[in-house]
Amino acid sequence: MTAPSEARPRGTRLPRVARRRQLLAAAQQVFVERGYHAAAMDEIAERAGVSKPVLYQHFPGKLELYLALLEQHSEALVEKQRAALQSTDDNRQRVVASFQAYFDFVSGEGEAFRLVFESDLRNLPAVREKTEETTLRCAELIGEVIRQDTSVSDEEAHLLSIGLVGMAETSARYWLSHGGIPKEAAEQLIARLAWRGISGWDLTRS
Repeated sequence: MTAPSEARPRGTRLPRVARRRQLLAAAQQVFVERGYHAAAMDEIAERAGVSKPVLYQHFPGKLELYLALLEQHSEALVEKQRAALQSTDDNRQRVVASFQAYFDFVSGEGEAFRLVFESDLRNLPAVREKTEETTLRCAELIGEVIRQDTSVSDEEAHLLSIGLVGMAETSARYWLSHGGIPKEAAEQLIARLAWRGISGWDLTRS
């Protein structure tokens, strides 16, 4: 069995925030390895090196654990996208940075992207709403740049941003599962495709 996350002797008292972080890390390992339905609270507690009562003190059930992880990693993806768009004023480089954010997310440690993009709970309203919200928030960030720096309408900017987010997510996930191209080359290739499309509109800045 995999060693407990942040291994400590069972019973060691941790500050609440640190304990929560430890439990979420253990839950992520189990959810990614087994999927939500096959994951068991017993195994999560064992992986974290705590008793089940300690786990239940922090999370009433498995769904609450999953939703907490989904919230954590959804927010991380949105922040990666925000940082990418704010990293430069050059629109071409913004496109590159935006795609890099998705490639970085899917290739990140712990396979957190599976919780956001490949959940076996996608039909559950709370999960579906959160994943859709994450997509929309990333698209809104991109759409705002498009609105500011092109001649397109708000509605057109929104549709274009949804298309770019879909391209970024799909291409990054495909690259991760199939490989064959180095990460940087893959990022540049897809970003070049996107730039050739978006730069077809009149730009106020290059």
